[in-house]
Amino acid sequence: MSALRFIFTNTSRRYLSTSAFRSSQSATVGEHGQSANTWKYLSFFVAFPGVALCMVNAYKGEMEHKAHAHRPEFVAYPHLRIRNKAFPWGDGNHSLFHNSHQNPLPEGYEDEE
Repeated sequence: MSALRFIFTNTSRRYLSTSAFRSSQSATVGEHGQSANTWKYLSFFVAFPGVALCMVNAYKGEMEHKAHAHRPEFVAYPHLRIRNKAFPWGDGNHSLFHNSHQNPLPEGYEDEE
């Protein structure tokens, strides 16, 4: 009895899963082309202009900040900018991504000397 039950349940499961797959597959084959066009148009007319507007907004905000931002006064704290060993590039005192306007050396800013 259990063998017949096993065969019946497996056969019915296989039939239901493949018939459901076939019906869903046949219903959506024609819609894939339309869906691809929809996402393409959304990308070109919504996403790319949205990214461009965000870039313009960020650029304008940075220019406003740069216009009134000032560099903090240098204070030679003993626990900052400790050089136990020279950097292996340049003169050994500048970090790899050194910005002479923003990053002070242990003695102070470069353009104030």
